[in-house]
Amino acid sequence: MRGTTTRWVALTVLAGAALSACGSDDSGDGDGADDPVVVEITFEDGEVTPNGERVEVDAGQPVDLEVTADAPGSIHLHSDPEQEFEYDAGTETFEIQIDRPGIVEVESHELEVIIVQLEVK
Repeated sequence: MRGTTTRWVALTVLAGAALSACGSDDSGDGDGADDPVVVEITFEDGEVTPNGERVEVDAGQPVDLEVTADAPGSIHLHSDPEQEFEYDAGTETFEIQIDRPGIVEVESHELEVIIVQLEVK
């Protein structure tokens, strides 16, 4: 009798674990992991904002770099692989995704400044 009770308890625990695992499977609705993080970057009169701020993102989460500039230029991402985006005067959005945890610096070589640090978790 004791062996039967132990088996039923074990089965109940396993069934509960299986049900809770299914319940935690999120389709992306509501947790925000599939929503892009928007980083607004503005180049105006030879200056850029933000200036060295750190932004947290999840590994694999989309990131939109929204660049508004009064003159053409480029931004460089120290990611793996490294990426560079050229922009014109006006507003452009560059969609990126970083899959590896760590710090990815986004910088302007023209201004010799780190624009933003993406802290990928």
